[in-house]
Amino acid sequence: MVSVFEEKNISKAIMRVGLPAMLGQLTTLIYNIADTFFVSLTKEPATIAAVTLCGPILLIVMSIACIFGMGGSSVIARLLGEEKKEKAGATMNFCVYAMAIAGMVTLVLGLVFLHPLAKISGADADNMAYTCDYLKWIFLGSPFVMLANGFVHLFRSIGLIKEGTLGLILGNAMNMVLDYVFIAILDWGTAGAALATSLGFACASVYYVVCMIRESCRENQLTPLAPRNFLPNTAMIRNVVSIGIPGALITVLMSISNIVLNNYISIYGSNAVASYGIAYKLDMIPILLSVGLSQGVAPLVGYYYGGNKKKRMSDTVKRTALYGILMGMAFTAVFVLLGKPLAAIFLQDDILIGQTGYFLKILSLSAPLLGIINMITSYFQALGKAFKSLTITILRNAALFIPGVILLNSFWNLNGVIAAQPVVESILAIICIVMYHKDIHSNNSSCSFINIAQLFRFIK
Repeated sequence: MVSVFEEKNISKAIMRVGLPAMLGQLTTLIYNIADTFFVSLTKEPATIAAVTLCGPILLIVMSIACIFGMGGSSVIARLLGEEKKEKAGATMNFCVYAMAIAGMVTLVLGLVFLHPLAKISGADADNMAYTCDYLKWIFLGSPFVMLANGFVHLFRSIGLIKEGTLGLILGNAMNMVLDYVFIAILDWGTAGAALATSLGFACASVYYVVCMIRESCRENQLTPLAPRNFLPNTAMIRNVVSIGIPGALITVLMSISNIVLNNYISIYGSNAVASYGIAYKLDMIPILLSVGLSQGVAPLVGYYYGGNKKKRMSDTVKRTALYGILMGMAFTAVFVLLGKPLAAIFLQDDILIGQTGYFLKILSLSAPLLGIINMITSYFQALGKAFKSLTITILRNAALFIPGVILLNSFWNLNGVIAAQPVVESILAIICIVMYHKDIHSNNSSCSFINIAQLFRFIK
């Protein structure tokens, strides 16, 4: 079978890297929804609120892995495009050990500052105990959380796309099984949900390490796992971290913005937090699928860039963005029409069901825009253009979103807080198109992102 990096048909190449990544994200979403479903069986809004409040903290832990996972993936893909396999393997080795070390540090710091972190996340007297229970087990599993999430990106960059996806599916499947055991059978509540999450990531980490050992035994230059190969130089560390930090900040700033959002929603009570939590989990379907598509395609973009195939790179970006837009439009239609029935899967109270369905309709309005925003963010990451990627991240999750939440809350209260997401995403999509248009024209004046007729011809 032809290597995905040498696939002649662009649509096939996108599907070969994008669909496995989307499948992996879909299983992540399913386990997130399973967490919420099993916790909702307690019929306690405070427990659902606790899981919602802990979400940003878990994302921050996962984002640290992105420093070495996404950063390493970008560097490795470009090195392979330049046919520098030995350097790519050395970079892979450095990233694996760096993630393991970062995980141990996070474990210690997380347990030391457990209660302050719970308070910062928005926990109150009603849900503080549940929040602390969840966070304790997440921090205990943080080394595995980081390894599992980082390996996914690294495996994609070296062409182990199937293995990367299988590890993610394995971890999420284990998580769901343990959710049932720990919550439905043993009645461990939020602590059981967090323990299931950590053990799921542990299973995925073991699988990835076994894959690395197998590839090393096959003398694959790209998977030198032995500690003696851990010889990073200053340039390697700088290249990985300079791309990885903006990638990690995407998640960190998203978590911070969610913490701000949760604090504003909590003003209106645990019921409002619970309704938003359910609506947001459902809205994560198009969000994660869009992220999976763009992140899956990123190594392909980096490879084309490293191999100086600029036209092919540009066509890949535009076509992927179009697929993301069409997918988002489909989800918006579903959520607008079926918001309340979907909410009723998780809730029994008619008032909460109505409120959750309404929140979901508002949140889903931004789904089509994700295809543009996520792809252009991944484009800049793949090319190693850290500053531009960081600019989008800061605009999305800090400079636009936080003031938007504060301002809209002052005008329309809770409805304004929920509406902040689609308002900000609309503004940011326009900014992203302008940024991409300027960047691509600085290299090749024949490539235009906003040639809509050309975009739709790509489907044929």
